[in-house]
Amino acid sequence: MINQQLPITNHQSPITHYQSPDVSVVVPIKDEVESLPLLLEAISSTLKASELNYEIICVDDGSSDGSAEFLKEQAQIRTDLKAIILRRNYGQTAAMSAGFNYATAKAIVTLDADLQNDPADIPMLLAKLDEGYDLVSGWRQNRQDGAVNRLLPSKIANWLIRRSTSVNIHDYGCSLKAYRSELVADMNLYGELHRFLPALAYIEGARITELPVRHHARRFGKSKYGISRTFRVLMDLLTILFMKKFLTRPMHVFGLLGLISMVSGGGIGIYLTFLKLFLQVDIGNRPLLILAVLLLVTGVQLFCFGLLAELLMRTYHESQGRPIYRVREVVAKNVK
Repeated sequence: MINQQLPITNHQSPITHYQSPDVSVVVPIKDEVESLPLLLEAISSTLKASELNYEIICVDDGSSDGSAEFLKEQAQIRTDLKAIILRRNYGQTAAMSAGFNYATAKAIVTLDADLQNDPADIPMLLAKLDEGYDLVSGWRQNRQDGAVNRLLPSKIANWLIRRSTSVNIHDYGCSLKAYRSELVADMNLYGELHRFLPALAYIEGARITELPVRHHARRFGKSKYGISRTFRVLMDLLTILFMKKFLTRPMHVFGLLGLISMVSGGGIGIYLTFLKLFLQVDIGNRPLLILAVLLLVTGVQLFCFGLLAELLMRTYHESQGRPIYRVREVVAKNVK
């Protein structure tokens, strides 16, 4: 793993330096107090056996079962644990984003707190990351979940996301993933986009692969997910598709739709004008007249949406100083 040294400040001794962890393990938590003691022990024993310098970042997302209290207590006595307690339940995406923001290592691993992901797989993911990948995703080939409420919706969603995003990952829903820190720094997470992290990484130009990982049956409590999340997945997928194709050129989609709408409305209007002027046909009570007006107005509105979206996108990139490209590396001779 790549070690990073923090800079020496003025008040430090010239021979003193601090070394950041090899890996930050980010764990979003919602009501998992029974699993936490076993999870922390499994993570620490695995990484110590691998001789990795590590930190565990547990983000409590509004738990009501005592998880937050347990984490705060453990953070007072453990040097490898950071407990991030959110003010309320914001959702898994926000919890993961908070964990990314507090991580200090060059490599970041995420996993669920319910003990279904196996911390023993972390070294394998990190080794794959060291081969030059930016994201290594876990693939639960032998899932230990219910067939109807978990497996079937998951298979359908994974197939749909693969076909739509062109990112050939079998298991988007697996939380066990390894990232390079510079990759997550480029990804701003909103809503419930955590399940689309490989697709977001693809937009950023990341090198992505996947590895089969172990999966265990839930030992405590109940799953927070079910078939009810299907609608949210579909809506988020539309967001990802728009970001992938038109993030820096929204006028291309709104302008095209507006042009089609105006040409259709104009064509119908010309046809109705011909009927009225040359054939003396009454068009005042024809539904086509309303349709023509509607298409023309809709086309103008879509053009306006496109212009507004262009202004917003320019403001987004320019205000944050975010370039519209990502550089993987610079190769040049005698560059200092």
